[in-house]
Amino acid sequence: MNPALNYCSTCGAPVSQRVPPGDTLTRAICDTCGTIHYQNPKLVVGSLPEWEDKVLLCRRAIEPRCGFWTLPAGFMENHETLPEAAMRETVEEACAQVEIGEMYTLISVPHISQVHAIFRARLLSLEFSPGIETLEVALLAEHQIPWGEIAFRTIAMTLRHFFADRKTGRFGFHTADLRPEDRNRPSHP
Repeated sequence: MNPALNYCSTCGAPVSQRVPPGDTLTRAICDTCGTIHYQNPKLVVGSLPEWEDKVLLCRRAIEPRCGFWTLPAGFMENHETLPEAAMRETVEEACAQVEIGEMYTLISVPHISQVHAIFRARLLSLEFSPGIETLEVALLAEHQIPWGEIAFRTIAMTLRHFFADRKTGRFGFHTADLRPEDRNRPSHP
């Protein structure tokens, strides 16, 4: 999934693909300055904002999956913690103020080199609005969730866990590995 690296970001010289001494994986290595370029998974971090029996969803204004619904989430930035990333994404996408709670789902998506971490969050007010990457935001009860219009399988999994846990009154921490072959499985209850 990661594009091939052709040039060194340190000195600009061409790189070659080989296994460096002491490693077991092929890496982009600069033949001029010796820099080894590691490509690692991206962290997608977000929140599941709750208000009474409802959750706050955002309709995406950007690709991928423009027009589909998701939780406020996005790529973690350098120099921030996971909870800080979840709060920032919630403000950016839903203009919503939340209190970040415990991590709720951690889903590995190795075929696209991503890990998705979603935190439970308590909406602090009903003041929210679409951010620049969002067409609309809505506070929805379980029966109002547009299951066929959820943007990503990780979000559908998180929502299913949330509504199941809410019925039992016990919220656990959920982990999963999501593979491409899982695409044919239903993403809604």
